[in-house]
Amino acid sequence: MWLQAQKVQAYMVPDSAVTEGWLGFSFLARLCRLCLYTHRRMAITAEDVCLDRVLLIQEGFAVEEVPPENNLQIPGSDVTVQVTSGGASLLVRLPFGSHTQTFLREVRRRCSPGKKDATAADPEQSAAGEVTGAPRLKTANKMVPSSSVPASGPTQGLSTRPCGLRDTLVKSLLKQKESSYTHLQNFRFFVGTYNVNGQSPRGSLRPWLSQDGEPPDIYCVGFQELDLSKEAFFFNDTPKEEEWFKAVTESLHPGAKYAKVKLVRLVGILLLLYVRTELAMNISEVEAETVGTGIMGRMGNKGGVAIRFQFHNSTVCVVNAHLAAHPEEYERRNQEVRDICARMQFHPLEPGCPLLAIKEHDVVLWLGDLNYRLEEQDMERVKKLIQTQDFQALHQHDQLKIQREAKLVFEGFQEGEISFQPTYKYNPGSDDWDDSAECRVPAWCDRILWSGKTVSLLSYQSHMALKNSDHKPVSAIFDVGVKVVDKKSYCKAFEGIVRSLDKMENASIPSVTLSKREFLFKDVKYLQLQVESFTISNGPVPCQFEFISKPNEDAYCKPWLIAKPSKGFLMPDSEVVIALELCVNKSTATALNSGEEKLEDILVLHLDRGKDYFLSVSGNYLPSCFGCPIQTLCYMKEPIREMLPEAIRELTLMPLLTDDAFWEEKPLDVPKELWMMVDLLCRSACHQEGLFQQPGLRPEFEQIRDWLDTGTLDVLGPVASNHSVAEALLLFLESLPEPVVCYKSYRSSLECANSYEMSSQVRQALREGQD
Repeated sequence: MWLQAQKVQAYMVPDSAVTEGWLGFSFLARLCRLCLYTHRRMAITAEDVCLDRVLLIQEGFAVEEVPPENNLQIPGSDVTVQVTSGGASLLVRLPFGSHTQTFLREVRRRCSPGKKDATAADPEQSAAGEVTGAPRLKTANKMVPSSSVPASGPTQGLSTRPCGLRDTLVKSLLKQKESSYTHLQNFRFFVGTYNVNGQSPRGSLRPWLSQDGEPPDIYCVGFQELDLSKEAFFFNDTPKEEEWFKAVTESLHPGAKYAKVKLVRLVGILLLLYVRTELAMNISEVEAETVGTGIMGRMGNKGGVAIRFQFHNSTVCVVNAHLAAHPEEYERRNQEVRDICARMQFHPLEPGCPLLAIKEHDVVLWLGDLNYRLEEQDMERVKKLIQTQDFQALHQHDQLKIQREAKLVFEGFQEGEISFQPTYKYNPGSDDWDDSAECRVPAWCDRILWSGKTVSLLSYQSHMALKNSDHKPVSAIFDVGVKVVDKKSYCKAFEGIVRSLDKMENASIPSVTLSKREFLFKDVKYLQLQVESFTISNGPVPCQFEFISKPNEDAYCKPWLIAKPSKGFLMPDSEVVIALELCVNKSTATALNSGEEKLEDILVLHLDRGKDYFLSVSGNYLPSCFGCPIQTLCYMKEPIREMLPEAIRELTLMPLLTDDAFWEEKPLDVPKELWMMVDLLCRSACHQEGLFQQPGLRPEFEQIRDWLDTGTLDVLGPVASNHSVAEALLLFLESLPEPVVCYKSYRSSLECANSYEMSSQVRQALREGQD
């Protein structure tokens, strides 16, 4: 049987068309092959994925890089490669990042083991035995770079390929001495944000992107609401991405030449990164990530996209966010910012390194339609203050200013003084304020913030010349002090560190002290995060630590638990705080409800060249209707929290379609929990705008969950938002072990979704199947 070793997302480029798919690498004994898979736009079942072609890795197999049109290879850009085997040929574009690097590394490792031929690695070795050059795949006398393309020479600063404790220690010590071999040099960053309201570009964007006399060194350009169609929402596919990309590229400052470094999009949230061509080789370690915060906290109609990179020896993260709308939803916007910061984590290019968070960068630039409004202001008073350009008085009522001053959001970030009129809401095509039936009060929805000690704001303004949206674009120009490496000083610092390490006692055994070894999580509830922390205090010897899996187990912990960080490096006499996060979700709730699994685990903390430490984790889970089978809930006449564990276990493990005569009481036709949520929505939310599209508030969901589980009220009590009930309903359905619509009916249900008559036929067929 063929074993799948690695796969990577790939874009086929036949002629002018671009088709998305997957490139998989598999092997059987000494045979290897590349498999190209294509899929329909919304793949659900195995039938939606098609094996397009197979290329055997045999004599004559070659992978050749296709150089870009301008012959400029930019670190961080996607790589187009030509794969040939025998008479077959395949042209694919692989996205830059750690996934591509891992894929190419596996191809190199498996193709010709033990041979110095077309697939041999060609790393450069440093004096300390480190690999300083990126691994490359030699094929057909050409070099195909992996996704890890470092800057030339020591401008990358620290080694990008840690090879054990010694190299990690060298890296840490070099970081401590960074000020001795770097100096700050200012570079000009242009940051722009524009909510385009689903419109296509009309005319040049230079009044926004090129208004300054001096060309920027780096462009960070973000869009929101790129496409408002259902296709963009459900399939994450839109032709407007190419339209706006082309419009931006053609409107960059004419005083310099630029190359695209990265593009990332989530539904209608698009972020573009450009750099001046002469500076391209100073950019490395480019990664992009997305976080959806829409309905159920995941959908991409709201959320953020980000690009992180290293410029010379400074790390930069650019975030483009589109947050929840409506004046009263400022708490939801605060939560979405916290969610983006918590969930936006970048995978390092080298395996084994910890994930990087947004705030773990030297410079963070945050832009977007943040949607904060003016607090309870009269329309006429607002217009009068705008007319007199008394923006300072108006800004006192700005929700973002109020929330930041209360330290409820964007703590540690700064924003420039606002000296321009609100950027929302206008009649499209004009500079006139909204006169529709909604008549939105003007607000500064579109904002740019930053964090970093070496950032200076030069300008912060809106651009009234662009009129095709109900928003106005905003720009900020920064001077960013970037750490540039002095080669001579770097070599001196490096050599000094190596000499000092040579004097260290190699036989020293690391040891640590743990502040706590037993952890008890009390009354754990569904989707409610609990965190317990402890401190690892290191002794006089530097050490690497990592949580490792126990024998015959794949992961170091149970799926409901995670340690942050799960691995790391400690300098002598230093310490680190480890957070143990426990959260029960749809994948673990059913087994915990039935009692098949318990909140019990043993973690093994391993020290490199040292001993292992054992940590005990235990807790009690409060059973929930979330994660229970529908059939089980139909037999539960009482709230689940009032039932004995033995009764819950018996009902949960009951076979499907059990004869009702086996039980004393006839089951309910519909679970009472499901009926209460649907009943409330039918009574109070039939005409609710944005229902099932806008997410609810987390505290309200937790309140709804507790009402359903404890039965404290026969009907759901008053909640502040119907959106919270709608999201609770979707989370309830998502948590079911078996779907409401059986798997075999998925395709027909989707195909009939736009026809009431056909949907009715499918519904009738489902009923007949149940009967």
